[in-house]
Amino acid sequence: MDEPSRGDDSARLGPVEALRRIAFLLERAHEPTYRVRAFRKAADVAGGLPPGELESRAREGTLTALDGIGKVTGLVIEEALRGEVPVYLRRLEATEGSSPDESAARLRTALKGDLHTHSDWSDGGSPIREMAETARSLGHDYIALTDHSPRLTVANGLSADRLRAQLDVVAELNEELAPFRILTGIEVDILEDGSLDQDPDLLDRLDVVVASVHSKLRMDRVAMTRRMVAAIANPRVTVLGHCTGRIVKAGGRRGGLRPESEFDAALVFDACAAYGVAVEINSRPERLDPPKRLLRLAVEAGCHFSIDSDAHAPGQLDWQPYGCERAARCGVPPERVVNTFTAEELLVWSAAS
Repeated sequence: MDEPSRGDDSARLGPVEALRRIAFLLERAHEPTYRVRAFRKAADVAGGLPPGELESRAREGTLTALDGIGKVTGLVIEEALRGEVPVYLRRLEATEGSSPDESAARLRTALKGDLHTHSDWSDGGSPIREMAETARSLGHDYIALTDHSPRLTVANGLSADRLRAQLDVVAELNEELAPFRILTGIEVDILEDGSLDQDPDLLDRLDVVVASVHSKLRMDRVAMTRRMVAAIANPRVTVLGHCTGRIVKAGGRRGGLRPESEFDAALVFDACAAYGVAVEINSRPERLDPPKRLLRLAVEAGCHFSIDSDAHAPGQLDWQPYGCERAARCGVPPERVVNTFTAEELLVWSAAS
């Protein structure tokens, strides 16, 4: 069987051909069979419709009412009908023929910092200075210090007074370690109503706010979606941390496995794109969050990303390659990874978002 049309012919592909081309490239990249089948099934459904129906359904917004066509495959069809190269296809062809390992290595080299780290002020194992000096030795220009907020008592979360005291310590260290920089920050809990677990005026003083769900992880899908979107809409939030909360590897500091939280991922990622909140690609081996299927959805939504170690000890700062590998495989554009920015560019981006 001949290979589907490639590269320069992509602009001329119709919807069915574009769907089959995507399936072909996914197969070549050894992606899961279920994903390949989704595009092949959508191609079969689209190809079996009477003349003109695909176009009319695209105009009416009813493509996804067809069994076998979802949001992603429907978008591919709409873009192809407009004569465009579908974004999903463009991402796959951009990485075709390049080694994911090489792409991941280039991405790791491009990282200038890490926006999610912990010290012994909360549940980390080492002082701030040691974390900073290790990050510098790994080639970073900066790290964000994001110890936990007060509600997470099991992690010795920082009260407002303790966080203020930490800011003074960071200011002193920055004078000593310059030009390396410790960005002030926090990993703030997203409370059940979507509010943030720290004094708003104090959050305004911080460079980076990573907002994460740490409690009631099994709450109803609609309620969890509302909770996450409310936090994302808060102008103080910089990064949405480990969005599904999953644990995929037993043992270690977190014990057993944990399933993903349920929420409307498309809506959550659309909110991140709209409000300028980066989706974290959490590099911890037991998390690897978000899953690749959701990471691809976030790419399609136009999100920015932050590839973070979520380090609780100096050696864990070198876990970012795990996140880079997953980002490379999912076609995350390097220019949308905010910790490839300089510290000054990052703060400008955050203020403008």
